[in-house]
Amino acid sequence: MKYKLVRERDGLEKYSGIITWIEWKEDGTFKQAHKEPAIGLSLVMDASGLTYTWLTTTIKKIVQMSENYIKFETENSTYELFINNL
Repeated sequence: MKYKLVRERDGLEKYSGIITWIEWKEDGTFKQAHKEPAIGLSLVMDASGLTYTWLTTTIKKIVQMSENYIKFETENSTYELFINNL
């Protein structure tokens, strides 16, 4: 898998081949997909139709970001996303 997401508080790990950063409308419905993370977006892993592997709440803070790593805080968790560029 290309992406590994780790939730800091309990070590939960999720793996994915595809990720998308999602922007929401004010009513909580889908607005737009993005290729890069930003404040106010959520991470969705392996989205396909109406299913997905994992969906975070919206990003409140990007703690650290490099080519292969992103650490971010959401409304209720802190995550580390590892990106394998093989």
